[in-house]
Amino acid sequence: MPYRVVIIGAGFGGIGMAIALQQAGLEDFVVLDRADDLGGTWRDNSYPGLTCDIPSQLYSFSFRPWRWSRRFPARDEILAYLHALVAEHGLGPRLRFGHGVAAAEFDERHAVWDLTLDDGTTLQAAAVICAVGQLGRPVLPDIPGRGEFAGPSWHSARWNHQVDLAGRRVAVVGTGASAIQFVPEIAKIAAHVDVYQRTPPYVLPKADRPYRDAELAMFDRLPAVRKADRLRIFLYGELLTSGLVLSPKLLAGPMALWRRQLRTQIADPELRARCVPDYVMGCKRVVFSNDWYPALARPDVGLVTDRIERIVPEGVVTAGGTARPADVIIYGTGFQATQFLTPMQVSGRGGTRLHEAWQDGAQAYFGITVSGFPNFFMLYGPNTNLGGNSIIYMLEGQIGYVLGAIQALSEQRLAWLDVRPDVQDTFHAWVQSASRKSVWESGCHNWYTTAGRNTNNWPDHTFLYRYRVRRFDLAAYRVMPVHPAPASPATA
Repeated sequence: MPYRVVIIGAGFGGIGMAIALQQAGLEDFVVLDRADDLGGTWRDNSYPGLTCDIPSQLYSFSFRPWRWSRRFPARDEILAYLHALVAEHGLGPRLRFGHGVAAAEFDERHAVWDLTLDDGTTLQAAAVICAVGQLGRPVLPDIPGRGEFAGPSWHSARWNHQVDLAGRRVAVVGTGASAIQFVPEIAKIAAHVDVYQRTPPYVLPKADRPYRDAELAMFDRLPAVRKADRLRIFLYGELLTSGLVLSPKLLAGPMALWRRQLRTQIADPELRARCVPDYVMGCKRVVFSNDWYPALARPDVGLVTDRIERIVPEGVVTAGGTARPADVIIYGTGFQATQFLTPMQVSGRGGTRLHEAWQDGAQAYFGITVSGFPNFFMLYGPNTNLGGNSIIYMLEGQIGYVLGAIQALSEQRLAWLDVRPDVQDTFHAWVQSASRKSVWESGCHNWYTTAGRNTNNWPDHTFLYRYRVRRFDLAAYRVMPVHPAPASPATA
């Protein structure tokens, strides 16, 4: 018998969805994950200094606040939170680790999804909820000679903890959100660190500190205080979002904070000049750190802005033939964020391949459903990433919407539901129209766009997304009723 629901991915989205199904009395589901534990990107990334960029009170589900130790949670605390959710809701028996999904194919005749796992085994589901996220597949740069390097090398999302960096010469390629966090940590122990920068990031101060005992006691005794702090953080995020989606003029405050931090933390004018971006704030991901600029100012750290020409066994050669020795190379070069669901092969009605439907860039109605793929739902799908607020807030809206769809299938006695093409096209046209005034399409090269078109980010305020997905609208979908089984001769 097919499962009523199969959830793919055991990160925040998958676990939150499982809890919602369980609380709604829908028990016939399973959660699959390719790895050997839960946690998603927080499981996969383990580099030194890893913390969240979103304040802890907002980086948790509204239905389950947590006693965070500090304003910005570290990786271990976030994983502890997810494990606690699983334990509290008894989800352990529903989690199947080491079960990656290689392919999903919709069987129109029987109105089920046939799933083929990585090991070749199969199972079926009436509905599939894909919660694999956007930041799970690391990108290694196509640099000549990369495979010829004689020492150890790795991507920051696959950190090699067996290599001791003490006394080593380390080359770091990339200055994205991960490098911002791990470079200051490895600079404390390495003999020398060369940071190879293509484009500098905007770095804002991070108002992080441990919570005082009195604050934690107040949060425990007065839940309204915690909720008020959560609301304060949310509103600040919406204010930042206004500058990203309405007008960069509204980013005057953050720009002033960035300038002040750069000016006070880097005294050398030449080094400071190399840290000034040539694009609009927010076009690339804005990062938060108090120790990035001080790390670059260390005498044992070099910021290299020359283009990398090739990698040789002994290190890195930049344009002009300058060779810099390295014992270790670490790539902080991001993820295949625009290649949603890769490498899973998804086939819908009429055998349509999802990645063929997305050959010009991914799109989905509210980032959740795609026309031609009935009973297939995504969490953190196309155009649901954020530049200024919490993805957990977005996920809660998506989870409620998908739950409404699953409930509609049974309440309306439907074999399947499939978003209407005209509805998806209208939504997609609005996304692209709204995106044109955003900073993400202001001319820089970023991971939010495909061929210059916004495929990843929500182009408006997050509270408007939650408003638009507040309830499931069956009228936006084509439906197929459940056909009663033919009567047997004995009962005809």
